[in-house]
Amino acid sequence: MTTSRLRILTCLTDTRAEPWVRGLRAALPEAEVEDWAPGAAPADHAVVWAPPQAFIDEQPGLRGLFNIGAGVDALLRLRLPPATRVVRLDDAGMSVQMAEYVCHFLIRHFREFDAYESESRAGRWSYRKPRERKDFAVGVMGLGVLGERVARAVAQFEFPVNGWSRSPKRIDGVRGFAGAAQFDDFLSASRVLVNLLPLTDETHGILNGGTLSKLNDGRPGGYLINVARGAHLVDDDLIPLLDSGQLAGATLDVFDVEPLPAGHAFWSHPKIAVTPHGSARTERDTSIAQIATKIRALDRGEPVAGVVDAKRGY
Repeated sequence: MTTSRLRILTCLTDTRAEPWVRGLRAALPEAEVEDWAPGAAPADHAVVWAPPQAFIDEQPGLRGLFNIGAGVDALLRLRLPPATRVVRLDDAGMSVQMAEYVCHFLIRHFREFDAYESESRAGRWSYRKPRERKDFAVGVMGLGVLGERVARAVAQFEFPVNGWSRSPKRIDGVRGFAGAAQFDDFLSASRVLVNLLPLTDETHGILNGGTLSKLNDGRPGGYLINVARGAHLVDDDLIPLLDSGQLAGATLDVFDVEPLPAGHAFWSHPKIAVTPHGSARTERDTSIAQIATKIRALDRGEPVAGVVDAKRGY
């Protein structure tokens, strides 16, 4: 009696598939692995990034759909077969990168290194009065794997740290807030806001004039760091808050349209730092090892971490 080999496809939009195929073949020698082309034979699992609906429609028997990025909102907008489980990466080296990024831009703002850089380019030697960390409470929205790592890293620099999540979560050194009932209190208690929420119907546009004006107990001087999704931010609300001084600045790594279009106001605004969706990048070898482990577990009928709840959106 013979059994068919496990079959895996990759479908990686705007990403070179060959290194992923090669790595998956090495990690799963018992499986057939190939990159998808229309008309491909049915597969058991797929490793994807921004796959087209045509791929999903052609592979109705997929048991596992493994996303190589942290966010799964684009996948959940597709029409997925009822039995297909979407599986997120647990970390894949992204949490330490995200912590580095947030701490860099937080400290850049707090220590006014951006102002020093501007003055040095103009040939001016100047000093600025030191500011106190107790006045710069940092609020982290979203306390999953990435958010928790960021909150712990920020706390190491002795900033007060607040954390907000859908349900209560305890993290040493972090003041916890949870649910809609405590959201305004969380914003009021935070001067710097770091967004790491998943993008869902509930969180779309959550960074708007109303919410951002509540930072720092409603006083001027709040600061925004958005490293989650561009659609969390209402773009048209940001610049008036910056121009009025209600917000002292913003660091944006994600945008509603990517790449950020030429001529967009965010490029040239003096209080906005723009980076090209690079706050944390997937580490391929780590991801492949994790995906291989999860595929084997699924095939043994064992539970795996990172299975997405489609109703919650993450």
